[in-house]
Order: sequence, then C-alpha cells, then structure tokens
Amino acid sequence: MYPQVTVDVALRLSAIGVLDKETARICGVSVATIRNWRSGRRRVQDQFSAVRKIACPRCHGRSLHEQAYSYLLGLYLGDGHIVRGRRDVYALAIACCDDWPGLMDAAGRAMSAVMPASSVCRVRQRGCTMVKSYSKHWACLFPQHGPGRKHQRKIELEEWQDVILRKFPGDFPRGLFHSDGWRGVNRVRRKLADGDHWYEYSRYQFGNESADILRLCGEALDQLGVAWRYSRPNVISVARREAVARLDEFVGPKY
Repeated sequence: MYPQVTVDVALRLSAIGVLDKETARICGVSVATIRNWRSGRRRVQDQFSAVRKIACPRCHGRSLHEQAYSYLLGLYLGDGHIVRGRRDVYALAIACCDDWPGLMDAAGRAMSAVMPASSVCRVRQRGCTMVKSYSKHWACLFPQHGPGRKHQRKIELEEWQDVILRKFPGDFPRGLFHSDGWRGVNRVRRKLADGDHWYEYSRYQFGNESADILRLCGEALDQLGVAWRYSRPNVISVARREAVARLDEFVGPKY
C-alpha cells in the first residue's frame, strides 16, 4: 500500500497530461500501478476522487483543460471520429500516421488532459495507429459528432467552443494541421530564355472534404493573421513566406 501523498501526486501529474511511464518514474511505482490509480481501482479519499466521479465538464461543471481541448478539437475535426459502443460508452479515436510517433504522444496527452478519468490506448492498423479513449461523455464535449461522415453533415461550433478557441487561437489550427495537414517544400519550374529555373519555397496545406471544417480552419488562420487561399476546392494553402513563418509559431513541426 503506497502513501496517500504518492497517489495524490500521481493523479495530479496524470491530470495535466504527463504520460504514465513518466509519472511512474517520478513517483517510484510501476506503470500498472499508475494505470490502476487513474482508472479508479484504488479508493482515494480526497478531492481527486470526487473529481474523477464528476466526469464531464459539460454535464457536471468540472473544470476543462481548455488549451488541450482546443488542440484535441482540431485533431478530431481533422482526422478523428467518435463511435458509440455498449452501455452508451463512446470511443474517441484519432488516426495518427505511424511515421509520426510524437503525434500519437501529443494526442494521448490531450485526451488525458481533457478527460483525466479515462485511459488512453493505441490500436495498430495498416499504415496508421488509432489513439483511443473511452468515456460516456465524449459526445458531450464534441457536439459535432453525428451519424455519417463529417463532410456529409453540418459542422458548426457551439458558443462555448468558440469562446475556448478564441482564448487559445493557435492550438486549434495546430490540431488541424497535425492531423490532416502537411508542411513541406514546393518546387516550381520556370522556363526562361537561358533554360529551366527551379524555385523552392515552404508551404502548409490542409485538406478536408468538409467545407465547414475548411471554413473553420480559414477563420482560425484569419484570427492569427495568417494569409491563406484555396489551392483546390478541398485544400487550404499557406505559402507566403511571412505567413508560413507566422504559422510556424503555432503549428511547429509534425513530430
């Protein structure tokens, strides 16, 4: 039996998104023990046990990690989905390319910060890994969830979501570009009198089949002062040098 203070420290670390492995190292316990404490398999007689029982910020008024939520909302709208399972338990899943393991860590940390009482797991699939978390209240936090594909239904933010995104304007597009975007170098050939000339420049692209999600991405970029345009009907492009540099401040590398 570990001292209550050790349990309290572990739950605090988990609540702010520290990975189980790192929390176990700090507290001097096993990873399995940390998972047991997070899942509620130990009775905790302090304020953290009450917080864990109050699972939903929308239903019960629990405080929400708004910055992590802004990022997670971008991941979900970019390349995530929610599935309703048995006993009304919802699975939030974010598809992460296996070439970017750091993105899986970031998605897991965001899920843990937003829903500390729910564990996070990974499910390997061909070419990608699904980072998943289960809760009865994921649909409460993502009212954009509904039947069918996202581009086949209306996607609008509720007022409380819009307030959060305005408080943390850089995290939402960071989630969008991390999940369904790309940053790279574009090469253009120009035929001149003295032969072919090649020009290179960095750019961002965000592709999505939902016109509503593209609109939300554009509005977020406008708020950041990032110039953008549609390179195709379903692709937003950021290519001006100063615009790319500005977006780099918020999006950064894709792990």
